Amino acid sequence: MSVATSLVEDQPVRISPADTLYEFEESALLARQSRQESNARSYPRRIPLALKRASGLYVEDVEGRRFIDCLAGAGTLALGHNHPVVIQAIQQVLADGLPLHTLDLTTPVKDQFVQDLFGLLPEALAREAKIQFCGPTGTDAVEAALKLVRTATGRTTVVSFSGGYHGMSQGALSLMGSLGPKKPLAALLNNGVQFMPYPYDYRCPFGLGGKAGVQANLHYLETLFTDPEAGVQLPAAVIVEVVQGEGGVIPADLDWLRGLRRITEQAGVALIVDEIQSGFSRTGKMFAFEHAGIIPDVVVLSKAIGGSLPLAVVVYREWLDTWLPGAHAGTFRGNQMAMAAGSAVMRYLKEHNVADHAAAMGERLSEHLRILQRDFPQLGDIRGRGLMLGVELVDPAGTPDSLGHPPVFAGLAPLVQRECLKRGLILELGGRQGAVVRFLPPLIITAGEIDEVAAIFGNALSAALARL
Repeated sequence: MSVATSLVEDQPVRISPADTLYEFEESALLARQSRQESNARSYPRRIPLALKRASGLYVEDVEGRRFIDCLAGAGTLALGHNHPVVIQAIQQVLADGLPLHTLDLTTPVKDQFVQDLFGLLPEALAREAKIQFCGPTGTDAVEAALKLVRTATGRTTVVSFSGGYHGMSQGALSLMGSLGPKKPLAALLNNGVQFMPYPYDYRCPFGLGGKAGVQANLHYLETLFTDPEAGVQLPAAVIVEVVQGEGGVIPADLDWLRGLRRITEQAGVALIVDEIQSGFSRTGKMFAFEHAGIIPDVVVLSKAIGGSLPLAVVVYREWLDTWLPGAHAGTFRGNQMAMAAGSAVMRYLKEHNVADHAAAMGERLSEHLRILQRDFPQLGDIRGRGLMLGVELVDPAGTPDSLGHPPVFAGLAPLVQRECLKRGLILELGGRQGAVVRFLPPLIITAGEIDEVAAIFGNALSAALARL
């Protein structure tokens, strides 16, 4: 049985349309949400939907309209909504009367989860791996990773990168490249965070691009760590996304990643790879760092690891395991249903070779976008890996930068997003000035569905440009 066939045959369960207590008009739900929820809410401002049911790639709102979900819980739903293997795993935990909450006490479910996860890691990491279960969010796992490396090295400085996103807690926020969420906060915990340029080829921070830009970036990093007059203390760690998500779906050059690993290893600096969004087959490999063939010291995992339920862990090499009992904790780090669902997803990804499927579907979508680019010069840069793709929208009439690329077209992106929504496609934006349209569909998406997504996007782009 082929990968594509197996993915099609394992269709998500159908949810009964029976009436429930939750039948309301969408306008009333949205109005109440606007009135009662925090001003910090974000997605509802751009995607004003009240969702009622979901299956596979599709969600349905309370008015009965169906949408293709290419946001997928910001990459959380690797197998889409309510996949049978996830539902079965959750139901089995309930049927067996297993404890739902165990703090960090072990259970057969937890032990199986760890074995499944370690079985997916590269052997060089798996044979010395340690795992810490965190509070059930990626940002808490980042906080744990910071404690881990600072305790083990005795150093406090951490290097992060422009455009990086590692969560919204105070510590994790200090690592963020975007200035917007930081401005209202007078006292961020950013003591000792040093920002460095990320290898953003289309907008190369050194004005070089290509291999010259990569080499300049690596030379700058190496000088920072070796020059006694650099003015920067040797850091405890470098934290990096192999593909920046919120920063605009920017994939790091693979030679740059290999160089970063060499530089950090020689300097005795821990390398933390944030795989919260890029992990579990999303980029066409089980973990995005595998594209470069490197072994990080720390891997931060969340989103897809819980099979759609909240879960976050830090996996790290044994030399870092010097912290004391209780150094990091979290009441809900023993979520048994999330572990069972996560194990089911991990086994499915491996058994059905979903990483290769994601790579093929990502290339299919990229090719559609490149064809559209011939007619729409507003599609400036098409990039990403696997099914973690982005399109940077540009203004072809604007003044080019030093590399000859037009400026971003920030005003076009929200128009395209709204036109996509009108046509039944949910997409999110990101990147500088929110000018990057992002594609994060469930990894079970079929070739036919990829074609439909591309067609809707093309029609939405035409409609958005006609409104300008």
